Amino acid sequence: MAMIAAGAAMTLAIGASRAQDGSGSFEVSGVTVDVSGRDADAARDGGWRLAQRKGWSMLSQRLTGKAGSLPDSGLDSLVTGIVVEHEEIGPNRYIARLGVLFNRNRAAEILGVSGFMTRSPPLLVVPTMRSGGVETTFERDNAWVAAWGRFRTGNTTIDYIRPAGNGPDALLMNAGLTGRPGRGWWRNVLDQYGATDVLIPQVTLYRQWPGGPVIGVFRAGHGPDNQEIARFSLRVANADGIGALLDTGVRRIDEAYQAALRGGVLRTDPLLEFVPPVAEEEASGLPEEIPVIEGGEAMMPSAPVASVTLQFETPGVGAVSAAETSVRAIPGVRSAVTSSLALGGLSLMRVEYAGDPAALAAALQSRGWQVEGSGSTLRIVRSGAPNAAPAEAPPRE
Repeated sequence: MAMIAAGAAMTLAIGASRAQDGSGSFEVSGVTVDVSGRDADAARDGGWRLAQRKGWSMLSQRLTGKAGSLPDSGLDSLVTGIVVEHEEIGPNRYIARLGVLFNRNRAAEILGVSGFMTRSPPLLVVPTMRSGGVETTFERDNAWVAAWGRFRTGNTTIDYIRPAGNGPDALLMNAGLTGRPGRGWWRNVLDQYGATDVLIPQVTLYRQWPGGPVIGVFRAGHGPDNQEIARFSLRVANADGIGALLDTGVRRIDEAYQAALRGGVLRTDPLLEFVPPVAEEEASGLPEEIPVIEGGEAMMPSAPVASVTLQFETPGVGAVSAAETSVRAIPGVRSAVTSSLALGGLSLMRVEYAGDPAALAAALQSRGWQVEGSGSTLRIVRSGAPNAAPAEAPPRE
């Protein structure tokens, strides 16, 4: 009998219900069905009906310790989606391996269990893949990032933050970053995504020979130091199974992270926690309001801190660090951090300055910057080409 095989996983809505994200559903995977019907559509519909019943029984067994059943009308209101993991469709037969998504709140109420799940702090995921000697994260589309995008998080205690891979993602999180332990840079990256720590799941693909078996070596890393949580290997017969290989790897790595969270291993590095700048202590034995004489005029030792936004051109990555270094060298600058990055355009730098913004503008001019604007928003441009780094200069026509 002729059969059409489909290996790519997809989520399909049931009836008028919409397929929901895994965070709002219980998921049961690996439900196998083999159903015959008068035609292909009837066989598939029968297969999905059977998958709902088997999936509910498996979910009930998992949550309550005993298998349960519900009529099809009740299951229709509970099932939010069918996940096609693999299917073969014939003229009057349907063979498939499916996943079933159940509405978390309704299912928990019927089964008499809690739908609430205690989850970890938000953790940024930076998937890294090595294949053919090339290591990539978000620099280009790759199957490992796609596998993490397919992963449904309804049954996990890890609160994953999964970047889409567009915009500044490729710049902020490239393969080189995973080997960079500097906490200052990591703090900036984590702040951009609202995360408290980073997870670095890695996979290395080895092809035995063209058209032959593919071996995936997986590693679950954690933190700026990329501490190893778990390592394992999986194998498929040929390149057609790479998608299933990576999906299985994602699930195994998630299980490792959950076990590490329960065991207290997945702790955030204290150096990643933001520490506000501490004001210098007053000299012992001196009154708090003693004036300091500078240039013949009396000034108070503490001045109000103003928040100033600087617009500056960033033709390349080097221009960012060069501008920050120049601004931080100005007396009175408490902090200078690039808050919005636009390579090839205007980026924004947030500066905390102890004094009047007009004094900051004057200090910038004395250091070779042309300053436009006034108040809390200034635009700065380097005065003359010689002061700009040649490597960062835009190409000439």
